[in-house]
Amino acid sequence: MPTLFERSTPNPAGYRDIHPKHLAETETGARLVDVREPHELRGDLGHVAGVENVPLARMGEAAARFRKDEHIVLVCRSGRRSGQAAEALAAAGFSYVMNLEGGMVAWNEAGLPVRR
Repeated sequence: MPTLFERSTPNPAGYRDIHPKHLAETETGARLVDVREPHELRGDLGHVAGVENVPLARMGEAAARFRKDEHIVLVCRSGRRSGQAAEALAAAGFSYVMNLEGGMVAWNEAGLPVRR
């Protein structure tokens, strides 16, 4: 079975995009990081079980705790903010950075489980 990273697709910005269903279907062991503000995780879209909340404004300081060789999946509402974070991590030398394609909007549209 392909790994999560193998199921992701290259993005020109230096990271990879992962489809919500591929993330849900694949045993990952990846660090899931939601870059939205804390109140957004409790909102209508909810959040993926097991995410670590690191608002985008704090990503720089939080990245110091991440290993550059670990698989990291970034999540936000639509994929825009998490894409910014993914681009920054990839530029900083993180090797296995993925952005949840379409964010929590796409996750919900796919009918995948959420927590609030």
